[in-house]
Amino acid sequence: MKEELLFCPLGGSGEIGMNLNLYAYGKPENQKWIIVDVGVTFADDSIPGIDLIYPDPGFIVDKKEDVLGIILTHAHEDHIGAIAHIWPKIKCNIYATPFTAVLVREKFKEKKIDITSNLKIVELNGKLNLGLFEIEFVTLTHSILEPNGLKIKTPLGTVLHTGDWKCDPNPLIGNKIDEDKLKKIGDEGVLAMVCDSTNVFSMGRSGSEMDVRKNMLKIIERLNKRIIVTSFASNVARMESVFYCAEKTGRQIALVGRSMHRIFKAARECGYLKNVIDPIDSRDAKNIGREKIIYLCTGSQGEPMGAMMRIANYTHPDVFIERNDAVIFSSKIIPGNEKKLYKLHNQLVREGIEVISEENEFIHVSGHPNREDLKDMYNWVRPKSIIPVHGEHRHMIEHINFAKEMQIPSTVRVENGDIVKLSPGDKPEVFDKAPSGRLYVDGNIPVEEDARSIKERRNISANGILDVTILITPKGNIHNKPILNYSGLPIDNDQDYMYELENIIEKTARTFSLNNQSQKDNIIDAIKISCRKITKEITGKKPLTSIKLIRI
Repeated sequence: MKEELLFCPLGGSGEIGMNLNLYAYGKPENQKWIIVDVGVTFADDSIPGIDLIYPDPGFIVDKKEDVLGIILTHAHEDHIGAIAHIWPKIKCNIYATPFTAVLVREKFKEKKIDITSNLKIVELNGKLNLGLFEIEFVTLTHSILEPNGLKIKTPLGTVLHTGDWKCDPNPLIGNKIDEDKLKKIGDEGVLAMVCDSTNVFSMGRSGSEMDVRKNMLKIIERLNKRIIVTSFASNVARMESVFYCAEKTGRQIALVGRSMHRIFKAARECGYLKNVIDPIDSRDAKNIGREKIIYLCTGSQGEPMGAMMRIANYTHPDVFIERNDAVIFSSKIIPGNEKKLYKLHNQLVREGIEVISEENEFIHVSGHPNREDLKDMYNWVRPKSIIPVHGEHRHMIEHINFAKEMQIPSTVRVENGDIVKLSPGDKPEVFDKAPSGRLYVDGNIPVEEDARSIKERRNISANGILDVTILITPKGNIHNKPILNYSGLPIDNDQDYMYELENIIEKTARTFSLNNQSQKDNIIDAIKISCRKITKEITGKKPLTSIKLIRI
């Protein structure tokens, strides 16, 4: 059998978020694998009790003896958020640039795992060899520090894995996109480019952080009031811009929210944000005039427990907001978050607070490539094939259409679990399927999408819960009345409902011999059906029902 070069996404293809990509090299019976990124996505209100979701790594866990390492392109949660959940199942080395490494170390510290011996720091534009994979980090620009593309060279050809990127002519922090290196990689020949598809529908260019800074300064200069800026904590360039605007307008700055403090500390640890003014404690900011303070806080997407929501609800212990203050939402309104964000905007406006967002001012640029940025990348790299990732199906299909316009010889449409043979062959193509799926972080435990705990919680959230305890005497009779507890049911008359339940339970129980232990399951099922039926007639709901028989 010939050696093969394979690509397989387990997450991030057909969706935006929870990126997990695999590359393999070798003969089919002896292939070695590398993992690129291990990310999460965030659950919505349709999955009660769940915050984080990550790709099911079962396929690669089965091959853990042949995994050469995990390489992280950058530190966004959709690229590193699952690392501490998945790594213990594989236990290989992790390779990351300094800033990403600091945040990864924090994740393992929260899990009480010492990752020191397995976390390998790669310098910017550094190289590493893992088996027959020669990997070179390529500095790009994005909405976080130290974003990297990966040149993955093998004996069968070179792949450019872009990670997340954009073309920012003035990113403020970090280097510009390494155009010369990308051109050189293109000159050497690229078998396939695995590329970000997020903004493929957006014309023109994604814009520069410098332009956001200039306009933000103009806005802040005209605001003679208390200012709260909310943004993604991970966007350190935006954070520096807010510090810059505070200094230029003679204001102090206070950071609010755990993530904001964590990212600021990590950036300073890696040598960034050295020339900005020192932030003050948000508790001390209460003593400063409202026209002399800027708060920079988390919660730009209207997260219920985010600092911005707590400030708006007047429940934050340190930050108070009042009529005629201003809130600047310096971030994108992420699709799916519109409802809760507009609710937050309306709440603030109703209280007489000025709301400034991307809808009425230029205070945000995306971290992903618009079409003109993509054109630049295609012209520099000139790949023989393009594999769109990091997008929903509509993004990836449009990206394929765009690649054809750019005269790319071949394109491959993938979804999670597709195994693509990059080489050998006339052109890359999907030739097999790996098992893929999602795991929900339920408390501390990863569970599958159809887990009983998820189904039960959905049922409880929609229909409520009913708990029935029946005490049975030694003679096989019901002792007194059943003990009834319910929650989440729309009951107008508690006494009438209880009376109906007691009647139906007694009537159903009479059809069985309660002393007959072998009939216990049948008795419980019959009482459960009766209770749910009468509750449905009264309330229109079929609650999750628990029946307990206790012999006394």
